[in-house]
Amino acid sequence: MADREAPEDRLGGYADMLRDACATGRHLTRAELDSRRAEGQWAAEAGLPLRGLVRDHLAAARNVPTRSPAPLLAVVEQAVDAFVEGYERSQRQAVRQEEAARREFIDDLLYGRGGLGGLGRLAERAERFGLRLSQAHAVAVAAGPEPYGDGYPVARRIEEAVLGRFGNRQILLATKDGSLICVAPGDQPDVLAYFAKRAHAATDGGRVAIGRSHPGPGGVVHSYEEALNALDLAERMGLEGPVLHASDLLVYPVLSRDRQAMADLVESVLGPLHRARGGPQPLLDTLTAYFDSGCVATETARRLSLSVRALTYRLGRIHTLTGADPADPADRYTLQTAVIGSRLLGWPGART
Repeated sequence: MADREAPEDRLGGYADMLRDACATGRHLTRAELDSRRAEGQWAAEAGLPLRGLVRDHLAAARNVPTRSPAPLLAVVEQAVDAFVEGYERSQRQAVRQEEAARREFIDDLLYGRGGLGGLGRLAERAERFGLRLSQAHAVAVAAGPEPYGDGYPVARRIEEAVLGRFGNRQILLATKDGSLICVAPGDQPDVLAYFAKRAHAATDGGRVAIGRSHPGPGGVVHSYEEALNALDLAERMGLEGPVLHASDLLVYPVLSRDRQAMADLVESVLGPLHRARGGPQPLLDTLTAYFDSGCVATETARRLSLSVRALTYRLGRIHTLTGADPADPADRYTLQTAVIGSRLLGWPGART
């Protein structure tokens, strides 16, 4: 439509419609109501403020001659109601389109899909949502006891808290597959640390993993995958702590890269524990606690609620069955690597 500067132009023949309806005492026709809805939609798309438009409607009604105000008020009510309906419908549609575009961008960003135009097009779209993909970015993923989606109270509270503190930063907050996501510039670890703190509290003790900083559009994907892998690793390994940093867990992907070699090591070193009374699990738990406590017998015994004498017996039994002495530095590395492998592979619950 052409530009409309004067109020009567922005109202699209509204005054003439009022005069004709009041002269005959009729209500607005369906076609007239549809035209008012269309005008409301146009006004919303043009970015005109609704309050001023309603005021223009009321001002125009004052200039309509009428013997009785009742018919005029009835027609004005019909017209304004239809106009606002069209205006709000357009706004809802715009919000849905914006949400769909944002969701599509987040999916492409986290999965590394450039879409039409490749990564260059993805970088252009990123600027619309406040990111400059030429920089390095890091991603934090928060997983709670239940899945979260856009608009959930938990997600809104975290977003309000983070943006309230770092609103001038280039940050993207979203949800993906039930988890909460925060993408921030790689040189601003304070943003992800604050997100992790708020997410842990808001999700009632949920766990947060933070990937390393990587450059470019592909860097976001890499960091996101690192965070997801850290959460999965923590679940399988029983790692403690509310916040996990992928940079602290690099040894585990290295150890699990050759799965068959690790499975062979676990079965070769720890397989003899199957001959123990009660199966391998008690002795495997003993080794886990022993290594986690820094090979300190008194601390290990405390963690296992055993006496030091009982612990010493278990360690001796492990030595007898496996031929490897947990107290011998020469054997310790092999045993500890096998124990880590057992946790990565779910051994002995899933026999390798």
